[in-house]
Amino acid sequence: MRRRNSSNASRRSSTFRRRSENLHFDEFGFALTKRKHQKIHQRCHDYSYPQLSPVRVKELCELLSYWNGASFICRSQIERFIRMGIPPSLRGRVWKCLLTTDSLIETSDFNYQKCLSEVRGPLVDLGVSEYGILSAIATLSETQNDLGLNHQQPSSCPETSYSVDDITVFRQIALDLQRSFPTHRSLMGESPEAIEGQAKLFRVLIAYAKYNPQVGYSQGMSYIAAVLLMQLEEEEAFWALTALLDKPKYLAELFDVGLTKIQHQVKMFDQFLKHRKPKLFQHMESAGVLTVHFVMPWFLTLFTSLPCWDSVLAVWDLIILHGLSAVFRTTLTIIELLEPKLMDLNDEGALLPLLLRVPVDVAQYTVLVPALWNTEVQDWELKCMDSLVLDESHHGLKEENSENQKVTHQSQVSGGGNENVSTPPEEEKTTEKDSVTGVKKVLNRVIRLAQRYLLNPMGRQGLEEKGSQTQAKPRQRSPAPRRGLRTRTSASLTHAQIRTRRRSQQRGRAQQPAVWGSSGDLTGASVNVTDTAGNGKADRTFKRAGTGPVGKVANFHGKHSQVQPTRVKSLRVLRHNKNHPSQTLTSSSTLTSSSTLPPSPSVLASSLSSSSTSQSEDQPKQQDTPRTALLKELSSRHQTSFPFRNSRESKLI
Repeated sequence: MRRRNSSNASRRSSTFRRRSENLHFDEFGFALTKRKHQKIHQRCHDYSYPQLSPVRVKELCELLSYWNGASFICRSQIERFIRMGIPPSLRGRVWKCLLTTDSLIETSDFNYQKCLSEVRGPLVDLGVSEYGILSAIATLSETQNDLGLNHQQPSSCPETSYSVDDITVFRQIALDLQRSFPTHRSLMGESPEAIEGQAKLFRVLIAYAKYNPQVGYSQGMSYIAAVLLMQLEEEEAFWALTALLDKPKYLAELFDVGLTKIQHQVKMFDQFLKHRKPKLFQHMESAGVLTVHFVMPWFLTLFTSLPCWDSVLAVWDLIILHGLSAVFRTTLTIIELLEPKLMDLNDEGALLPLLLRVPVDVAQYTVLVPALWNTEVQDWELKCMDSLVLDESHHGLKEENSENQKVTHQSQVSGGGNENVSTPPEEEKTTEKDSVTGVKKVLNRVIRLAQRYLLNPMGRQGLEEKGSQTQAKPRQRSPAPRRGLRTRTSASLTHAQIRTRRRSQQRGRAQQPAVWGSSGDLTGASVNVTDTAGNGKADRTFKRAGTGPVGKVANFHGKHSQVQPTRVKSLRVLRHNKNHPSQTLTSSSTLTSSSTLPPSPSVLASSLSSSSTSQSEDQPKQQDTPRTALLKELSSRHQTSFPFRNSRESKLI
């Protein structure tokens, strides 16, 4: 078997050498294939990335020479250059600065060369070389099977320097080396450059598996390590890989042994797409296309399957700058660009190839990169999607546990258990039903109260009376300020004003209330204020109404310092208008209520109606200025402790 494998490998190497001698490569190292083979390898060689001027290149070199990763100025400047386009010759230095590989080498105790020397021992025992790892896949699989059989029979197991886990990692890496960029110069064929490139990639991956055994080697790491080796040296690529895979900012939430993290991230993007593009999500779901089918390959390979390599490098620049959020950003941008084509297709067989092999007209630099910078994905959005996925998984675990409990209870009942065994799930259902019904009862009570208050005027009056009583209780504790105000107003009145006040009270008692609603609300009195200066303004009407014997005082009547100036101004107006008995009569009638307790609703209505009629009679004789009329209104409102009907009226006044 080994002779056949060696003969097949020699034939393949001879054919690869012949092909590699006749091939030509582009500026990024990919083989220039014919157009009929471009669809197979999914590569486009027509690059459209921008070329920086020599001045810009010099500025970028100066920025990298005094780079400080903690400086906001440096990061903002490097973002500006990434927007313009990083030159291919300086991309490796930019990635090293952003990933801070130098500080990682200084702070870590891991020795790369020492790790490689430890790995070479098991390889020698297996008869495999790092330079011929591809040809040793069959040998590794055979030894893996032999070790598996020996583990089942531990008595015949010889002592070796390698374990089953080591052989499985060697074999997985060797299998992935064949799939990683088969058309690139450093990994293609059996040329010396390709053999050296494959050996470097194998060493970097096996060193990281030894560096972080909790993660080990996972599918997709070979693509990331190969891209880093295209831009950096071998050991620098190893430390850049550790920075990408270990830091939480980058890809630490994507790679693990069982691929559970990347499944969680795919579920997050599923929720994210559902919120950002609901119509497209429903269309794809109805066609039978799930996000797992195309998002997981993009996440595992970091979009290296895109046909235009200059676009791939621009996406990597953004990912190394911003981290994992740029991965979601790129995925959303590609889907948005493909949305018109996806909405026209209704079959899974047509939708999936379009997503797995993005067309060149969408993936080219001039289309993808500007759209990528215009798309925004915030960190709080990703946190919300994370919480949604965690809640769904938590509820899913609860449902699974409840189903398992049901199965166990049914098995116990069928095995001869009593009816009491099946009571706990029923009790849980009853408690859930009780909680739901309790919530419904509370909501129904709130709705009924709102209907009573809004639709039934009697219920509204009762609620307002309760509110007025609660407001009147704290006022009874401090009656001293109100007494002082009453004595001041009563002392400042003359005998003539007292007589007019008594006459107005008698007239008010003789007259009936103005207008009373069905709920006992006073809605009658109104005061018309006209502009006598001839400014051409329209008349303004201030309506007032109260509910119950004790009214609500407006907000600006609470403090004594705000009340006193309005009263002084109203008294000045009264003294100036002694020649007009009707005006003094209305003002004195409003003052009577302030010196006494709050009157009954009938007295209030009569006084208001008499004041309104007297003002309407005297209006053609002499019209008050708007200022004096407003002062009268304010003084009468406060002295009668009459409420404003709503906030709109108080704002108007």
